This record gives sequence, C-alpha cells and structure tokens, in this order.
Amino acid sequence: MHFFTQIAAFAAAAATLANANSITFINQDDTTREVIFTPSAGYQAIDTITIEGNKQVKVDIPISWVGNAYAVTEGAAKIPGMLAEVTFQGWNDFTYFDVSAIVNPTDTNGVKQIFPASELESTVKNLVSGCISFPCTTAYYAPADIQTVTTKETDLIVTLGNSPDVVSREVEPGMLVPRHYVLGKLS
Repeated sequence: MHFFTQIAAFAAAAATLANANSITFINQDDTTREVIFTPSAGYQAIDTITIEGNKQVKVDIPISWVGNAYAVTEGAAKIPGMLAEVTFQGWNDFTYFDVSAIVNPTDTNGVKQIFPASELESTVKNLVSGCISFPCTTAYYAPADIQTVTTKETDLIVTLGNSPDVVSREVEPGMLVPRHYVLGKLS
C-alpha cells in the first residue's frame, strides 16, 4: 500500500510540474533592473528579482496566480511604472495578460511588452500587449480599455528596457513620417 501512495504522490507532483506557469523577463539593454511582483489580495508573494543588462531570467509562477510586475533601474525607488498584469488559470482556464499604463504612463524604461513564449521568435506577434516604444495602441491606458489578451499558454515573455533596434518615434511639425503614424499604428 505504501508503494501505491508513493506512486500517487509522484504522479500528483508530476502533474503540478506539467501545469506550472512561468514568466521569462528579457532585459533588452545594458541597464540592470529589479522586477517587483505585486500579488492581488490573497495570492502568494513572489520575491523581487534582479536582472543584469542584456540577460533574461525565468520565474516560476504559482498555479492560478493573479497579480502584476513592474521594473525599476537597480537602486532606484520602487515606484510602479508600466505594469505587466497577469491572471493564470483564470475563467475558463485561460491566461489573461496586459501591459497597463494606468499607474504611470511616463515609464518608458521598464516593462515594454508581454506575450506567449511561443511567439518569441515571431517578427509580428499576434497575442501581444504593450509597446516596443510608448505610446502605442496595444497598451491599457484607462480602466475601460479593451486591451486584455487571452491565451491557453502558461509561459509568458515580458520585455524590459529599450531594444537597440528601436528608433525613436519623436515627431515634429513639418516632418515626413511613415503612413502607419497617420493611421495611429505606432507599434
């Protein structure tokens, strides 16, 4: 009987591992950042992590976790900026996520985008929230915005900082700009 108890415990542990959630934070520039997690009320706390410049760190997230994460330059005040908000195993067992600019829309150095890990190598991402360069049309700016993205995937990517491949989006009167600016497609 003890043997069957051990097998059942092993199977339960394996099932838990198979259903584990994760967020991989990719630091796109040479700035060392701290990522601070804020769980929603009643959910497990997750320790702050430090990511060196141009590195990435994968963080295991508890099953059914709801909360957000934001990034600050190492040593800076821990003032929330752009938020990577996520709900794992939410309604209908979906993962819900978005980048929220509601708290601090002037943060242009922290969280940039969040998307499923399966889209990491895609040039054009289908399931993405946030901006390569703020502002853009795929971030959450007001409580009524319809910007939350859903997926069945449980491994997400959050990009931080400014990629060296991104050119500034500053526009001055009289400048010639690409058509997508005129249409408001800024990302």
